[in-house]
Amino acid sequence: MRFLTKYFFWCLFIPVTAFSQEIDERLTYLEQKPPSMTPEVFAPGLISKNTESEFGSVFNAKATAFFYGVDMGGRTEIRYSELIGNTWSAPRTILSHEKYGFNDPFLSPDEKRLYFISERSLDGSGAKQDHDIWYVEKEGNKWSEPINAGLNINSSSNEYYMSFTQEGTMYFSSNKRTPGEKQNSFDIYTSKSINGEFQKAMKLGESINTSNYEADVFVDPAETYVIFCARRSDGLGRGDLYISFKNSDGTWTPSVNMGDTINTENHELCPFVSKDGRYLFYTSNQDIYWVSTKVIDELKKSK
Repeated sequence: MRFLTKYFFWCLFIPVTAFSQEIDERLTYLEQKPPSMTPEVFAPGLISKNTESEFGSVFNAKATAFFYGVDMGGRTEIRYSELIGNTWSAPRTILSHEKYGFNDPFLSPDEKRLYFISERSLDGSGAKQDHDIWYVEKEGNKWSEPINAGLNINSSSNEYYMSFTQEGTMYFSSNKRTPGEKQNSFDIYTSKSINGEFQKAMKLGESINTSNYEADVFVDPAETYVIFCARRSDGLGRGDLYISFKNSDGTWTPSVNMGDTINTENHELCPFVSKDGRYLFYTSNQDIYWVSTKVIDELKKSK
């Protein structure tokens, strides 16, 4: 039996109504007007604020529950908003701590786990020098105390940003091969889940990983493409989004820059595609943006 600390008890109470109610589609996605093929700031003033930096974000499959990370001057926390009846709740903090941060929330395929990254020590007593991947499990209308994803995922270096195939394979990034280069040498890995246990992580090949920085990977649940952040010589800014498509033989096409429709002179990162396949969310210039996934269709046609 896991028991929450006093701090986490109130932090992790999340009613599950947003996951089960009948939905009026007009109320989904925080009632925001859908974007075209031109990216727009998502929910300006409500989610994306000038006074804060917003990062990783994820909706549940019905687009009635929204989790996102916020950086407030170096301290990161995870916030949540849900559709209750016909009204979205005001965003509230659900994961926060004075000694360590939480960021990059992502739901498991069955939505019974919420994954995230944190520099939390294993016993929760303080912060350590690197980030691990953690999760909480749904227990009725609450979430459990944070659980470390284990040694097949985490190392003594940094592990960042995770996403999942529909079978439960985790895609994530790590700099464990180059631990001395804390910020500039991340690669993308995968780990299959067998009987609920993550297997030894495998590094993806040269179509995706290079000697440069590759991180913040989103994998299409059907595993037909990946989108990730990279810093390369053909980039437009401090970090751009790249895409690679899976061939029929299981190999990946050489990754390509997603172009100036998405990328700017700023830093683009934290990609997420909604479960209905309609919208690409990502962070740019410290705000969350969204755009029609027709931009992905166009890139696939040109490959």
